[in-house]
Amino acid sequence: MAKRKKSNLQWIKETLELQPDHHWQGSEGYKIFVAGRGAVRFNVPQKWICEPQDKSFKFLDKKPPNDDCALEVSYNHLPPNDWSLFPLKTTLKKIMADDSRNIIERGEVITVKRQTARIMWMEIKFIDTQAEPREAFSRTCIALGSNIQCLITFDYWADQAEQLIPVWDEVMRSLTLGLYIRDPRTGLAFPD
Repeated sequence: MAKRKKSNLQWIKETLELQPDHHWQGSEGYKIFVAGRGAVRFNVPQKWICEPQDKSFKFLDKKPPNDDCALEVSYNHLPPNDWSLFPLKTTLKKIMADDSRNIIERGEVITVKRQTARIMWMEIKFIDTQAEPREAFSRTCIALGSNIQCLITFDYWADQAEQLIPVWDEVMRSLTLGLYIRDPRTGLAFPD
């Protein structure tokens, strides 16, 4: 569990012992990531490394510089409002259109059906030229629900797509917004 210290904006890692009758249940091979007491929650591969950034959390499959993919999430608390009319699809398309990489392919907007949140994502294929030219994919998800706005990005090599697409699928399947946890030792969720 990570908390941000307000004085100098550094994250503090805190480890808590789970109670024997805890309610946390993740998919096999995955761990549960929870930010903001439950503002955002999803599953990430068990062995991936979490590197807190100033305003986001980044997950890597290996320690840099040997990492082959990066999953990053940020979120914002929104004022109470009816966000159902927010132009999520238009906003996502604009974000993807503004991407400055050498894009060779653009996918369609995918909608994830969820009762408590609106979730959409899109994929681009590009040529990464940092070392030698190599095809890569980038997926971007915007989600709105329970007065939480979440942005998730996932960059990975095209030749590793077969093994990494299931990771994205599990993140999208398990993505939950605004299900707050009062006591992380039990995992019991209650609406605040």
